[in-house]
Amino acid sequence: MAGMRHRVVVIGGGFGGLNATEALADADVEVTLVDRTNHHLFQPLLYQVAAGILPPGLIAPALRHVVRDQRNARVLLAEVCDVNLTQKVVHAAEPDGRPLELPYDTLIVAAGATHSYFGKDKFAEYAPGMKTVEDARYLRDGILSKFEMAELASDPQDRAEWLTFVVIGAGPTGVELTGQIAELAYQVLPRDFRNVDTAQARIILLEGTPDVLPSFHQKLQRYTRRQLEKMGVEIRLNALAVDMDHDSITVQGPNGLETIRTRTRIWAAGVQASPLARLLADKIGVETDRAGRIPVNPDCTLPGHPEAFAIGDIVSLNRLAGVAQPAIQEGKYVGQVIKARLAGQAGTEPFTYQDRGSMATIGHKAAVADAFGRQVTGMPAYLMWGFVHVVYLIGWGNRLGTIYTWARALYLSKNRGHRIISFETAGYEVSGQRTLSRAIRPRPDRAAPDSPVSPASAAGPDQPGPATRPAQGSSVPEDP
Repeated sequence: MAGMRHRVVVIGGGFGGLNATEALADADVEVTLVDRTNHHLFQPLLYQVAAGILPPGLIAPALRHVVRDQRNARVLLAEVCDVNLTQKVVHAAEPDGRPLELPYDTLIVAAGATHSYFGKDKFAEYAPGMKTVEDARYLRDGILSKFEMAELASDPQDRAEWLTFVVIGAGPTGVELTGQIAELAYQVLPRDFRNVDTAQARIILLEGTPDVLPSFHQKLQRYTRRQLEKMGVEIRLNALAVDMDHDSITVQGPNGLETIRTRTRIWAAGVQASPLARLLADKIGVETDRAGRIPVNPDCTLPGHPEAFAIGDIVSLNRLAGVAQPAIQEGKYVGQVIKARLAGQAGTEPFTYQDRGSMATIGHKAAVADAFGRQVTGMPAYLMWGFVHVVYLIGWGNRLGTIYTWARALYLSKNRGHRIISFETAGYEVSGQRTLSRAIRPRPDRAAPDSPVSPASAAGPDQPGPATRPAQGSSVPEDP
């Protein structure tokens, strides 16, 4: 229609989608940001929610609040089911199930990633991952419930099983979460319990490659391994999870099969692109890679569709890892490309990535960082990590609140202030009922009539954090 503003639909409110939206703040366009959550999740600090250090609100600001001053942007809570690239319409479902159609002139798909169990999908029932606020709360409740059960246990074998924690995958997320569980067990909780010595907890980190943080520099790998072992963590390298149930995990290691009795298994071994990537790949006739990511042109457009962009975790471009920094930079780049097109400019330069480095924490005052051509460890790396993550948080209130909460939890009280659970919650956790319900719960069939796949999640805000964080090696063998 004459006089209608250019319509941009952005799928996903993570780092890629949000940066693309904000890059269009001064453009003569109407931006619709659609996501299946109402918040932007700062995923690199999600493990601190699981450890009871930070409350979710500090790392998950409401999307509407983030873009409240951007008058050309609106936010919709909906789940994307299909994309009609021919008619330029996004099909979605509202929370009550009613269909929603969003016509567009330009499309930006930044749908994020989800867990990858490398063909062993049944593991989802026994080893939850951590990609959302709900996941982090679930892990926190589960970890704390196991200590409570150990306090109640009268049988030494039962107590040992409650106090055995296995983390699968030694990439940044696995290392950071393992370090926090170790600090909980060995430093925070011992004085809180009477019948059980939480320092007797057994914390095991499994990794399918020859070292922890497999994509980091060898100097940083060696430091990380030494620190974790000093903290009391058992590190199993070249170890693959081949089977598990609610009471154990079976590991294939250099010395053969071993079954470890444990009530807690946490998945940190890999991610795969949102199902929306495969949906788009089928529509344009291309193949996704092993991580389910879709190939795009050098300007981040879908092959054959210059009006449709894909960014972040769902794309395969220049061998970039599906992490936050590429998503942030791609989002800003796409916003500039759209503005240049609207101004009549042609022949934009292809996307180029500026590597900002990699970093991960291990425990209090211990971290590793690879930035500006230097490898830094210990307290200097810890301070670098803290500074970078605070800077990338949205809003000064969240930044100051995070600094205060860190000071209170790590220095002043040396406690974890956010570890509230209930009898009902503990009952679900220790019985495995919540794990089972999450693993098998059906999703409503909301796909558009001609959609070739089941509904795809528009789960943008689940990407890793500001520093480049390469994916770790697989800790399970893939099914053929």
